[in-house]
Amino acid sequence: MARKFFVGGNWKMNGNKNEINNIVNFLKAGPLDANVEVVVGVPSIYLTYTKSILPNNISISAQNAYKVEKGAFTGEISPAMLLDNGIPWVILGHSERRNVFGETDTLIAEKVAHALAAGIKVIACIGEKLEEREAGKTEEVIFLQIKAIADKIKSWDNVVLAYEPVWAIGTGKTATPQQAQEVHNKLRQWFSKNVSPAVSESLRIIYGGSVTADNAKDLAKESDIDGFLVGGASLNSGFVTIINAKQ
Repeated sequence: MARKFFVGGNWKMNGNKNEINNIVNFLKAGPLDANVEVVVGVPSIYLTYTKSILPNNISISAQNAYKVEKGAFTGEISPAMLLDNGIPWVILGHSERRNVFGETDTLIAEKVAHALAAGIKVIACIGEKLEEREAGKTEEVIFLQIKAIADKIKSWDNVVLAYEPVWAIGTGKTATPQQAQEVHNKLRQWFSKNVSPAVSESLRIIYGGSVTADNAKDLAKESDIDGFLVGGASLNSGFVTIINAKQ
């Protein structure tokens, strides 16, 4: 079965109600490829507002959630709270959570496992830093990151895996389509060997790292790239072009 192309827009810590209105307006105007699953990752304080105005063909995601249902964890939100507000997705393990806020592979894996158990779908992020790539450690780093998750979960059915080389996020540098495809293919090989050939074939592996309206079409041509996780470029109307990259 063909993997459905998936494009996520991660707004990060950006936006106010007026700016969100503008984003929703250009998404409504589209037109958007009906064969693409589109999800926007929204700051938690604007999740319910954005959900109330999004068109039905676009879903919504939180940008983070904690690993338990409730408790004394000031400032955190839980998957149960997301579900209570009709939020079906969460982004976990984003490089900024790992590298700015110090989240470990183990913590991220625990968060992924809890979110899935609670009934939330997960965009799970992995990726290497520039010094790791230059040292030839790309595969070592990303395989450790996915192994941590694989050790904690029973099913990958509700996971989209986002490969985002940290050196290409917000830097203007992008992995070439060939570089990205090579890593995506290595990831599929890892899943085939360590999880199952069926999961390797069905899991959507998307690319994140300075995806733009200019490079999305070339990236989308690669056989193992099943979509994108887009940062800054999801805040302007060029995001429509990225969503339609397979056309």
